[in-house]
Amino acid sequence: MKKTIGILAHVDAGKTTFSEQVLYHTKSIRNRGRVDHKNSFLDSHNIEKERGITVFSDQAIFEFNDNSYYLVDTPGHIDFSTEMERAIGIMDYAIVIISAVEGVQGHTETVWQLLKKYKVPTFIFINKLDRVNADKDKVINEIKRVLSKDLFYIDGDIKREELTQDLIEFISEYDEHLLERYFEADYDKETWVNTFKNLIKESKVFPCFGGSALQDEGIREFLENLDELTYTEYDEKTEFAGRVYKIRHEANGNRITFIKAIEGTLKVRDEVIYRDNTKEKISSIRIYNGNKFKTVDEVKAGDIFAVTGLSKAKIGDGLGNLAENIKYNMIPTLMSKVIFDPSNNIKEVLGYFKLLDAEDPALNVVWNEQLQEIHVHIMGKIQLEILKEVVKERFNLDIEFGTCKILYKETINNEVKGYGHFEPLKHYAEVHLKLEPLSRNSGIDFENKCHADHLSTGHMNLVRTHIFERDHHGVLTGSPLTDIKVTLLTGRAHNKHTEGGDFREATFRALRQGLEKAENILLEPYYKFKIDVELDYMGRVLSDIQRLSGSFNPPEINENRVTITGRGPVKTLMDYSAEVIAFSKGKGSINLVFDGYDECHNTEEIIEEIGYRRDADIEYSSSSIFCYKGQGYVVPWDKVEEEMHCEII
Repeated sequence: MKKTIGILAHVDAGKTTFSEQVLYHTKSIRNRGRVDHKNSFLDSHNIEKERGITVFSDQAIFEFNDNSYYLVDTPGHIDFSTEMERAIGIMDYAIVIISAVEGVQGHTETVWQLLKKYKVPTFIFINKLDRVNADKDKVINEIKRVLSKDLFYIDGDIKREELTQDLIEFISEYDEHLLERYFEADYDKETWVNTFKNLIKESKVFPCFGGSALQDEGIREFLENLDELTYTEYDEKTEFAGRVYKIRHEANGNRITFIKAIEGTLKVRDEVIYRDNTKEKISSIRIYNGNKFKTVDEVKAGDIFAVTGLSKAKIGDGLGNLAENIKYNMIPTLMSKVIFDPSNNIKEVLGYFKLLDAEDPALNVVWNEQLQEIHVHIMGKIQLEILKEVVKERFNLDIEFGTCKILYKETINNEVKGYGHFEPLKHYAEVHLKLEPLSRNSGIDFENKCHADHLSTGHMNLVRTHIFERDHHGVLTGSPLTDIKVTLLTGRAHNKHTEGGDFREATFRALRQGLEKAENILLEPYYKFKIDVELDYMGRVLSDIQRLSGSFNPPEINENRVTITGRGPVKTLMDYSAEVIAFSKGKGSINLVFDGYDECHNTEEIIEEIGYRRDADIEYSSSSIFCYKGQGYVVPWDKVEEEMHCEII
C-alpha cells in the first residue's frame, strides 16, 4: 500500500528532527542529521543548512511493515506558507508537530485550517516532552480548545495491546451501531479499530501521540500506530489522473515537473492531457529521495514523481482525468520592486525571475513597462532575504529589494454595462459586457449570454479568454480587479476585417468603459488576529486595535490572562507583533492570519499616495475606435454608446 504523509508545524516545533528520526527508524537513512549540525537529510539546500529552517518542500521514501511511504517535509515559517500549502494538496495523511513547551502557536492554526480545506486526515505528535516546562495535559487541552475537541491521546500500541476502555468509549460516541455494542460489552478489537481508522480517514477524529524527537522517545511507537491506523485505496487500472504540485529547474535550465498520481498508470513517452485538451509527451520519469533520484519507466496511482518534457504544466494543474485546478488560499499581501545593477540586461534578469515565478506562482512576477521595473509579490521580509540568496546562488546576480508595499485590489459596488469597439482600418470587433459586484474574495466570474446569431463560438471564447488572461487594472489606483461577474451580452465581428487581437482590444475597452461608470471600491488585505496577554494589558490592546482600524470580538478571560480575537488591515497590523512583545515584556503573543480582502480603511489617502492616472495607463483605454471613410477616429467613453453598431441591450 502506498501512502503519502506530510509533516507540518510552526517553525522550531521540531518538524525536521522528527522527520530524521522516522527515516532513521525505517532504515531510509543511516545517520540521523540535525538542523543545528547542518546535516539533515531533507534540508539539503545550502540556504536551508545555513539558516536552519526549511524553505523548500522535499520528499523522502521509506518502507515500513510492507507499506511504501512518501514523506513530505514542509516549511514551518509563515513566509513560505505558499510552498507548504501546495504540498498539503497531495497528502493522504498529515502529521502536525506541536511543541509541548510552546503549545499551539500562530502558524499551527493556519496549518490546521488548510488541512480542513483540503480534507486531509491528521495525526498530532506533541514533541519536546523531555524539555523543562513541558506540559502535555495543558497542550492537549489547548489543542481541544483551539483546533478540535475530537482528539484522543494514545499512549500505547494499538496493534499489539488491548484497546483501553477510554478509547472504546471515545469511538462509540461517533458510531451509533458501536454505541449499542459498547453497552452490550461487545469489544471485538478488529471492528473497533477499523471504525477508528475510518473515523480518522473522514477527519472526524484526530489521534494524538507524544514524545521527544531529539531524544528519540515515542517515535517508533508513533510509526507503528500510524501504520496500523492509515490506509489508501488507489485505482491503478483507470485512466491516468495527476496533480502538479511543484516545479524546479536544473542548472542547465531543464524543467522538472513534480506530480502526484491520483489514478491510473503513466509511462515514459505517454502523452498527458491538459484541461484545454492540449497534449505533451513525457520524456523521462524520476523518483526522488531527498535531492537524489532514480529514473523509472512507469509510475502508478499513489506515486509521487517528477517528469521532464512538460513545458505548459503549472503548479496546481490537474492532468489527464483530473479536470479541476486548485485555487490556493495562501496569497501574498506585499509587493516589492527588484533593484539590480543597470549594467545587467533587463530581459535576462526578467528571464531569471520568470523561472522563479514558474516554481512559485505566488511571486506573481510582473514587468511594469511604464516604470521599467520588475515587481514581485511576497509573504514577508524573510522571504525577500531568501529570494536574494537564491538569485545569487543560482544566477550569480546581486539584487536588492525596494520598500515593501501593500497589495491593493479594486471592485465595484453596482451593476453597470460596458461597451467597447475597435475599428481602425481593416480591423473590427465590438463587445458589450455587463459588470456586477460579487461577494468579497470571489475573484472574477464569467457568463456568456450572447446569442450564436451575433458571434461565433470562437469569438465568444476569445472574449472569455481575454477576461481571464491577466489581472485587469481598476480606475482608482490601477490595482487588480476582483469580486466582479462579467457577462458577455452581445458583440459583432466582420467576416473580412476581424483580426486575431481585435477582440482583445474591444473586450478591454468594454471592461474599462464599464468601470468608468461604476461606483468603484478600493480593497485592502485584512488579517484575522488572536492576541493573548496578561489581563492587565487588556485595555491597552483594545485601545490599540481601535487605533489600528481593527475590530474585535468580546474578550475571553481565563484567570489572569485574556484572549482577544478580531480582524484588521494588514497595513496597520503587520508591525504590531513587535509592540505586543515589547509592552508585555515577552509574555504576550499575537497570531496573524490572512483573512482576505475588504474595503480599504483609508481610501482617499491611498489613492493620493499611489497617484494613478487612469488616462495615462498605456495598457488600458476606456475610449473606442471607430472608422469613417477609411479613417479611424477615437470616441471617449462617455460618448461611445451613441456610436455602437450592435443594439444596446
